[in-house]
Amino acid sequence: MVEIGSLFIGIMSGTSLDGVDTVLVDFGSSTPVLLQTFFCAYDDQLREQLLLLHQPGYDELNRAAILSNQLSCLYAQATAGLLENAGIAPQQIVAIGCHGQTVRHCPEVEKNYTIQLVNGALLAELTQITVVADFRSRDIAAGGQGAPLVPAFHDAVFKHPDCHRVIVNIGGIANITSLDPSHSIIGFDCGPGNLLMDAWCLRHTGKTYDNNGQWAATGRIIPVLLEALLADYFFLRQPPKSTGRDLFNVQWLEKKLMGNETPEDVQATLLQLTAITIARSIQEYCQTAEEVYVCGGGAHNTLLLDRLIDVIPGKAVALTDQLGVAVDWVEAFAFAWLAQQTMLRKTGSLAAVTGAKGDRILGAIYPA
Repeated sequence: MVEIGSLFIGIMSGTSLDGVDTVLVDFGSSTPVLLQTFFCAYDDQLREQLLLLHQPGYDELNRAAILSNQLSCLYAQATAGLLENAGIAPQQIVAIGCHGQTVRHCPEVEKNYTIQLVNGALLAELTQITVVADFRSRDIAAGGQGAPLVPAFHDAVFKHPDCHRVIVNIGGIANITSLDPSHSIIGFDCGPGNLLMDAWCLRHTGKTYDNNGQWAATGRIIPVLLEALLADYFFLRQPPKSTGRDLFNVQWLEKKLMGNETPEDVQATLLQLTAITIARSIQEYCQTAEEVYVCGGGAHNTLLLDRLIDVIPGKAVALTDQLGVAVDWVEAFAFAWLAQQTMLRKTGSLAAVTGAKGDRILGAIYPA
């Protein structure tokens, strides 16, 4: 039995490209405790450069390596700010679990890879803390999707012994975890969460996101467009499945447009797309669920939450704050937990979720 300390850091920078979520977690008791949080926003230049890397381009290997180093420096700054605010020395931390920034996610058999930018060696050097990174590759090597990885954490922290719960994470991509006490865990990506709404909002308003869905509320849902979006093969596929900007991007959206739509009507339709694809996933795979808990950046979109309540009748919809973890920190918390699993030499993935040959110990370790 491996014996380690109890303090871990989780770092998450997700598909929304808004910045870096960093958390300090104490796993010293039966219920892990979130001790401190810290956020570093991406500047416009970094966000733009990361977006460009989602598509093939000139000198992309060099650009990716440089951005990995830049991101690792930002991760180190976030770690320093987190520890300073907590009054904790780096030597007290067992490890950092760093997801890195996804720029490609291609788990299909013909490609079979995923790329999350982070220089784990540099991050370990800058922080003088052991780093666990590259969590997704081992699952893909075992025949899995490499995502989503958070359902195992949801099971460990949010599961109720009697009540069937569903955890809905609405980041750039939306995914669900079904925590049914009487059945095995189900988890998969539903489709776009915020990323299409954010991209469309930026193009037409100059704002990086639609605050509370206020702009979408000025538009009307376009039924023909909604049906065209829902006709994509991804929504028809059975789980396990995962996705990202490789599929859902502005170019994908533009192919569905007639050209005479008003921008606000498109935004209203994109919000409905997110709500409908989440609702359909719950209705098909989580019929007996009693409670639905939402986390991620989309949990701040009040219009989206109201729409979810409308399209998921008969189920109580709330935020993960009610389960003890605020909506903004669930994924970073998950990667602190995954780092602990790695350091304990315990599996962190669920084959039932990803479709891999079996559960696997995840991540590459960069010692301090």
